[in-house]
Amino acid sequence: MSLHEIYGSGNLRDMDEQLVVDTWHYVLGRHAKAMCALERELGDRHGLGPSEFEVLDRIVHHDRKLRIQELCEEVHLSQSALSRVVARLEKASLVSRGVCDADRRGVFVCITDEGRSRHAEALPTQRAVLTEIFADTPIPAH
Repeated sequence: MSLHEIYGSGNLRDMDEQLVVDTWHYVLGRHAKAMCALERELGDRHGLGPSEFEVLDRIVHHDRKLRIQELCEEVHLSQSALSRVVARLEKASLVSRGVCDADRRGVFVCITDEGRSRHAEALPTQRAVLTEIFADTPIPAH
């Protein structure tokens, strides 16, 4: 079911309660389907989970080292969950961690050359999965 089928061409603010619930179920269903497909495809082809890929993707997108707090806001993981993901990436030599010179409590995450390479190899797989999952999702007119 597409969002257009759920609420037509109307505005989300004008939806009744059941439409809001139906939309929420649609979002949860697409998320679950995407995460399962990403787990399978990224894992089998590139040895990465969706969270590992997302951390690499955010660092590549910003093209600079990022503080753990910045990554938390972007990848929607708790700080402890993100720390475990970063530890796995660091163990695989895909990222490195460093302490912030200005604030010794801050920790930066930097992508390694190997991390950039693995990200570049996995990017087409991730984009293909997302394209397949969201192919029939309507794009709102601006």
